[in-house]
Amino acid sequence: MPPLAEIAMHFFLQMAVILAVYRLLWPLFRRLRQVQVVAIMVAGFLLGPSLLGAIAPQLQNWLFPQKITIDGVSVTHPSLVALYVVGQLGLVLYMFLVGMAFNSDIFARHVRHATVTSFAGIAMPMLLGGLVGWTMVEVGGGFFPDEVLGWQAALFVAAAIAITAFPMLAWIVYDSNLLHTRLGTMALACAAADDAAAWILLAAVIAATKGSAAIVLLALAGAVAYTAIMVTVGRRLLRRLGQWADDRATPGESLPPGALVIAMLVMLGGAWFADLVGIYSVFGAFVAGAAMPRGRLADLLRERIEPLTAFVLLPAFFVYSGLNTTLSLVFEPTTLIMLLVVLVVAFVGKGVSVALAARSQGLDWREAGSLGALMNARGLMELILLNIGLNAGIVTPKLYTILAIMTIVTTFAATPLHLWIKGHRPAADDETESPAPALARP
Repeated sequence: MPPLAEIAMHFFLQMAVILAVYRLLWPLFRRLRQVQVVAIMVAGFLLGPSLLGAIAPQLQNWLFPQKITIDGVSVTHPSLVALYVVGQLGLVLYMFLVGMAFNSDIFARHVRHATVTSFAGIAMPMLLGGLVGWTMVEVGGGFFPDEVLGWQAALFVAAAIAITAFPMLAWIVYDSNLLHTRLGTMALACAAADDAAAWILLAAVIAATKGSAAIVLLALAGAVAYTAIMVTVGRRLLRRLGQWADDRATPGESLPPGALVIAMLVMLGGAWFADLVGIYSVFGAFVAGAAMPRGRLADLLRERIEPLTAFVLLPAFFVYSGLNTTLSLVFEPTTLIMLLVVLVVAFVGKGVSVALAARSQGLDWREAGSLGALMNARGLMELILLNIGLNAGIVTPKLYTILAIMTIVTTFAATPLHLWIKGHRPAADDETESPAPALARP
């Protein structure tokens, strides 16, 4: 086992390389009308075995070692553990920020539209994705381990196709100045519903592989109880925290340390409980953020933690995911065909179904099409789901790579498609209420 000081020193180098590669990529991606998180995501994959590992395998393995042998036993390398933990912290902090920025007022006025649209964004992708997953088991090809049954594979791929990257979509909404608009709020609301359904499906698959239905029941009961407590009792108590922070701060003064610590305790406690019951930490952090009082406290919290979260902590997660992706695994005829099928199903099943449902609810074609394009961004949440499936032994590296490529393609296409469909429509037509706060830029 390497000394702790050596692990820390190596981690500093890893993070420096990650940030440097991202900054080199960003000018190109900005010209391609992408948001910065897409450049960070691609940087993570380029540093994995698919590019750096193919060009300089020894350098890639030294920079991002994955295994170490201790007493003849191969175990996860401590530096990989450090990357994973830092990445998870970045995810939790970012979802907390998204929760604080979520505009519940606009959502309340369009709850019927969001409900119908989110159902369409769940039902059709799950149906098509489930058919693809079942077919993968029937045709073989090493997409799933031998012990995974057809219906289990169907549920997993259904969840993978149906999911929308809530944090990724939130970043796009931020950067596109859509946070305080009907389109942005509906997109976030639909993504929350779609992701909740996808996580329940994932819990069902894991429960089936472990032979326990209690996992699904615990996830459902825990999600309902936690959300109910946070939006009732939790919100009232946190409102007092906001008032206390206002009383302690003088004009121009920064966030009181006590208020920051309490807010972090609430966030981390929610993330821990969500992981405990199986709905995963990112949703616990989002609900905690949504329960925080709006106003000066939320503004000061965002000012304090947003830049560090978005541009230092979160990139670690993308690199961790990139290390599990190997493009050489898809260079087989059967695998390439399956990749194309997955891409078509992902775009049509999610984007088209959401657009048609939104149009049926009274949105015009441009706004409905923009919503469908945005909902196709899968990024972070898809990668989280894939990592859980890989660690649980549900998917093989080959299927992981196929779905990771689908994640990059659909996320990359989301913003340009949205901008192309939306055109130059005036902001007033999209029910803009106030300027959306842009995500901190370096």
